[in-house]
Amino acid sequence: MILAAGRGQRMRPLTDTTPKPLLAVRGKPLMLWPMQALAQGGFHRLVVNTAWLGEQISDFFGTIPASNGHKLLSNLTNVEVTYSHEGRDFGRALETAGGIVRALPLLDEVFWVLAGDVYAPDFAFTPAAVDRFCASGKLAHLWLVPNPPHNPKGDFGLSADGQALNQADARHTFSTIALYRRALFEAPWCAIPPGNPEGLAAPLAPLLRAAMDAGQVSAELYTGAWTDVGTPERLAELNAT
Repeated sequence: MILAAGRGQRMRPLTDTTPKPLLAVRGKPLMLWPMQALAQGGFHRLVVNTAWLGEQISDFFGTIPASNGHKLLSNLTNVEVTYSHEGRDFGRALETAGGIVRALPLLDEVFWVLAGDVYAPDFAFTPAAVDRFCASGKLAHLWLVPNPPHNPKGDFGLSADGQALNQADARHTFSTIALYRRALFEAPWCAIPPGNPEGLAAPLAPLLRAAMDAGQVSAELYTGAWTDVGTPERLAELNAT
């Protein structure tokens, strides 16, 4: 699942007319980078949630992207894209947990989630990572990154044996890239009804922190190129290098 529903307030005025995941980074839409990386790893069924200017995203990618005739999408011929249109259905984005629960009927027992506005060109989405996660029995596995200047205190800790920690002296930043088991978004961990029929907005962090406290979240540190493209300045810096 690629999260693409946010308003992108900090990216204004660029996002007044273009959804942030479609802003160009080094010649192609930002969210296309992870879509291509997922396809390269053998993951060909993608779910994209939309809200702000969401019709631009679905118009650009379609359902089978290559059928839209965009040269940029030529290597996604085997990728099927399904949409969870939060803006159309509820008039607003549902935040991360609310959006995932809304899309849960479209997702498998285990699935990737990442933000469509994060640039991590070298991250490898591999079946081996999925196999390890499935064998672990955990509810979630997170990829953490060294703290960028805009998040110096980090988000979560990491134990020596690979457990994500809610409370820790040293914290790393959550990259947004993770593997989840659908059980995390069902009772008793999540109180939102399956499919989120009422369109309840809910953040992800409380679910993760509760699962961490129960020893149900693993993690690892990723040190490759990674940028949260959250401001025009960060976007310009990427495009200048």
